[in-house]
Parts: sequence; C-alpha cells; structure tokens
Amino acid sequence: MNSPVKLVIFDWDGTLFDSVSQIVASLQFAAKQFHQPLTDADAKSIIGLGLPEVAKRLFPNVPELHAGILQSYSDHYVANSTDNAWFTGVAEMLAELKAQGVKLAVATGKSRKGLDRVLAQTESQDIFEITRAASETKSKPDPLMLAEILAATHVKASEAIMVGDTSYDLEMARNIDMPRIGVSYGVHTVETLAQFEPLAIAHDVQALHQLLMAKVQWKQAI
Repeated sequence: MNSPVKLVIFDWDGTLFDSVSQIVASLQFAAKQFHQPLTDADAKSIIGLGLPEVAKRLFPNVPELHAGILQSYSDHYVANSTDNAWFTGVAEMLAELKAQGVKLAVATGKSRKGLDRVLAQTESQDIFEITRAASETKSKPDPLMLAEILAATHVKASEAIMVGDTSYDLEMARNIDMPRIGVSYGVHTVETLAQFEPLAIAHDVQALHQLLMAKVQWKQAI
C-alpha cells in the first residue's frame, strides 16, 4: 500500500457490531413462520448482503413470500436485539483513529432504517463522516456504495481501507481497487477471506486496532 491512509470504511454487523447470532436467529424465526427450512450455515452465509438479495438467495423458489419473510425478520430482530453492542475494544479503536484525523465511514448491508437505529443505539452518529446502507444504493459486492463514500469524502480508493468480515466486503473493495483488511471473528472463514487478497486478516479487535494504527502512523511519518 503506497498511499497515506485518509479514510477507513467499516462493515457493521460482524465487524463492529456483535449481532451475527441475533441475525441468524431472526432469519430462522422468519423462515419458520413461512414453513421454509433454513440452517445456521445458510443463514450466516448471506450476512452482509442487502435484504432483497438475502431473500433471493435463501428462498429462491418462493418469491411471493419474500416480503412477508423480510418483514417477519425485521420485526423479530428489532424486538430481540436490545442487548447487541459493539465488540469489546471497538469504541476505543474508533476514538483513537478519529483522534488521529482519519475519516471514518460505514458501508453495510443493513437498511437505512436499521442502520440509523443502531447508530442511535451506540450513540455513534457523529463518529462517522458518512454511512451508506444497502437500501439506498446497490448491495455488496457491487462497489457503488464505496464509490459514493469516496466521492463524499474526497478520498481516492488507494487512500482508503475497507474492513469487513465477509467475502462480500472484500470483493466489493477489490472491485474498486481499494486496499482491504478482513476480520475472522465475524462470519466468513480465514480461507474465504484470503481469496480476496486482503492486506491482513485480524483475529480480534485488538489486532485490527493495531493494524489500522500502523497504517495511520506510517501516514504521519512520511
């Protein structure tokens, strides 16, 4: 990576926010209401995609049920996710990066309504320069949301890092030639993440914090 780091873009669920188990539980609850089988592995596999893409992948044979399944999922998730929070160390990592003058952003498969709710829950609206949700742009791995973030922050792709826990995050970044870091404590395996040539794969938030600060400190030293 030959350019200074000016911007770090984070995925939300499974990267900053400890919500994967609740997403899986809510998807399985919704599927059961409509008599659709859904394994843990299949439910986890689509985390990171926009909700319409989730329905198409998980329930391709019953498009007439998609709206009902997604509404049931959303209702269950909201009603049962009050204990979800940032992973330990995330608040400190974001605060230190921001104190170093690095711009922060979010690129997520959540809906805008869902993202606004968790931003309020974590009182983090003012931490991020910009946030983009799948409901207002194209779903990952299309790089449109990254292009929109870059345009809004006036940063080049080579001056940013995308951080995520899924292949969708890393593929999205690769599609726009943006450096990327994977995290293995979320959804996808190290082997899956490695296919998309990340700068590194962090196994916990502390390691991620150190990796990002090393990039920032390199920026300050040049």
